Amino acid sequence: MASFELVQPQTLEEALALLDANDSSVRPIGGGTALMLMMKAQLFQPQRLVSLRHLGSPFRGIELVDGGSAFRIGSMTTFSELESSADVCLYLPVVRETMKTLANVRVRNVATVGGNLAHGDPHLDLPPVWAALGAEALVLSPRGERLLAVEDIFEGYYETTLENGELIAEIRVPLRPDWRSTYVKVTTRAEHDWPALGLAISAEFAGNRLNDCRIVLSAAVDRPSRLLEAEAVLRGSELHTALPKAAEAAAAEVDLEGDSRGSAGYKRHLLRVHLCRALKALSEA
Repeated sequence: MASFELVQPQTLEEALALLDANDSSVRPIGGGTALMLMMKAQLFQPQRLVSLRHLGSPFRGIELVDGGSAFRIGSMTTFSELESSADVCLYLPVVRETMKTLANVRVRNVATVGGNLAHGDPHLDLPPVWAALGAEALVLSPRGERLLAVEDIFEGYYETTLENGELIAEIRVPLRPDWRSTYVKVTTRAEHDWPALGLAISAEFAGNRLNDCRIVLSAAVDRPSRLLEAEAVLRGSELHTALPKAAEAAAAEVDLEGDSRGSAGYKRHLLRVHLCRALKALSEA
């Protein structure tokens, strides 16, 4: 591993000043679980890493905001903090369920919410869940701040729309009491391994009718991707009649990628099967 400078600013202003909008070898670092692996493999050789470990609000904290209509999670919140939060369990149970098969306890003790998003890996479990829940990220830079829908952060394989010098400070998740959500992790190996296919769904039902939904596919594509055509088929329809059409729409609207976890054709079959199963399970929950 090549030598590099590690700096630990105490304030947001210091951190932003230490980053360089014109130099991609200067990076912020949260937990560093993924970044350190890339450095050891010499896929990334930084000149400077700017640690966010000592930054306070808005990078820390888990709380209800906006009069209880949204949930705020600081970007330096670790996965273990998410997992153990009573409020997350109460208001965002799909996140708690997703944590059960996410990596291992050593990773969860260190990895952070913001770093997980900024890394841009399409195989990760939480980004499609945030996208299905309609979450937005607050992004800060010396030029000011901007809100970015989670699904708009991802641009390609390990590529994001974040610019050099920008930091994810927090994510905000709207609370929809009448919606039900799930995450399906389909893996051909150990349950904590990378998925062959990930599927996050959030939906609102009225009896057998599906009023509205958000469906996000991951792992089998180069970024977490909304299945907009499948959503359109389902929206406002009787679930049992719309499901076959929705499954075919989902399989046709994305280019799936084959890898060691299965061919594109195999993953297309998985998508059809698990989309139907997940929606049926949600409707009966």
